[in-house]
Amino acid sequence: MDPDAAFELVKHGITLLLLDVPQYTLVGIDTQMFAVGPAFKGIKMIPPGVHFVFYSSSSRDGKEFSPITGFFIDAGPSEVIVRKWDQQEERLVKVSEEEEVRYVQAVRSMEFDRQLGPYTLSQNGDWKRLSNYITKSTIERLEPIGGEITITTESVMKNTPKTTMEKSLDEQLKAIKFSTTVDNSERKGCYYTSVPRVIKRKGIQGEELTSLNLDKTQLLESLLMKDYGGSEDSLLGELQFAFIAFLMGQSLEAFLQWKSLVSLLFGCVEAPFHTRSQLFTKFIKVIYYQLKYGLQKDRSDVQTGVSTLLDDSWLSADSFLHHLCKDFFILVLEASSVDGDLLSWTRKVKELLENSLGWEFQHSSSIDGMYFEEGDEYAPVVEMLDEPSTNEAASA
Repeated sequence: MDPDAAFELVKHGITLLLLDVPQYTLVGIDTQMFAVGPAFKGIKMIPPGVHFVFYSSSSRDGKEFSPITGFFIDAGPSEVIVRKWDQQEERLVKVSEEEEVRYVQAVRSMEFDRQLGPYTLSQNGDWKRLSNYITKSTIERLEPIGGEITITTESVMKNTPKTTMEKSLDEQLKAIKFSTTVDNSERKGCYYTSVPRVIKRKGIQGEELTSLNLDKTQLLESLLMKDYGGSEDSLLGELQFAFIAFLMGQSLEAFLQWKSLVSLLFGCVEAPFHTRSQLFTKFIKVIYYQLKYGLQKDRSDVQTGVSTLLDDSWLSADSFLHHLCKDFFILVLEASSVDGDLLSWTRKVKELLENSLGWEFQHSSSIDGMYFEEGDEYAPVVEMLDEPSTNEAASA
């Protein structure tokens, strides 16, 4: 890079000053990860905007790592963010205002320049496609108290996972060395939007209840108005926030929220063709770039043993994603009238899954073209009309 251009990027970019971080600690930002060396003091030339910073403390020999801790930032041009390693707690903490002023001035005077690793700008395109709907308000609304996202404070770990994917993820996370004792007395989880998996309403039964659960359009409309102030982009921002916290931050809570939002949107029948066609075009693009990034085969970091790739448990044809995609692809690809962009991006997602995973999407219908198997937690809620004495919905 031309020295003048590099200087301008240093001057106008964000600087992440990370002091006293022990050697071998893993430090990541967005889609990039570093193994800390003896001279490391942080990262420079970071483009202004939203970013996700994450790290994992290491044993003395660099062979064992603690669960990842991550936090989102939203910083402007030339901003300096300062964190210092707390040896006792083995985590990055904020410094006093007086210290911060001194360190910021030192950064701007280029005193730390040689000890700052450059942000890999060639990877910024991937990051922007994964985070383009996340805003400062998204972060403020969803982030935990204190801002740190980590599996060690998530109460969801106490619950028994229901699916193969969740069991696999849970086992992987439990196998990681927990280096610190965590006080779980204070709630530290993210403030995700609650998304009901099954719709139950007083006074509604029979065909109407079945219809509400086969088509999640009414639930989507209700959540958009009640929880997102009518903003489709806010919903997509939460979808991206959860995916990043799961994939980069190894948060099981985030995975469950991402799964809930994906299930909600893929479960809509009417909305993609009428009231929310633009939302679904944007949603399918978001899903395409998430899966395209997560399913890459050549980006696993063998040296550190930590990967921001989707695990093999995602790749089975009985995963929730396969079930949801199968029904949605049929819905869109066989529709008599559909938005051209939505059709195009749906085909791209289908081709990505077929080419990357070898998935097949054959039509197998049981109820109104919806495919499901006995015991399938993703199956629609169906009211059994041949048993009039039964008032409660039974899960197929």
